[in-house]
Amino acid sequence: MGRREKLIAPIRARPPKADFSDVRAALEYFGRVLDRESGSHATFTKRGEFPVTIPKVGGKKVKRAYLTLLCERLGLED
Repeated sequence: MGRREKLIAPIRARPPKADFSDVRAALEYFGRVLDRESGSHATFTKRGEFPVTIPKVGGKKVKRAYLTLLCERLGLED
């Protein structure tokens, strides 16, 4: 299993809640940069693409609905 697969596996599995650190690592691998973090939301940007804002639950977890959106935006659909 390569680095890419290790990064996207926790997102593609779509558990009820995933660690924000896993989501952040995957987004950064795909060229997104953490632009700003305000309260419980983190916004990632990439030149030429729309920003991705991820709400965090308890400051550490990301809900399944946002993992599904990330899979669509990053092209991780099976």
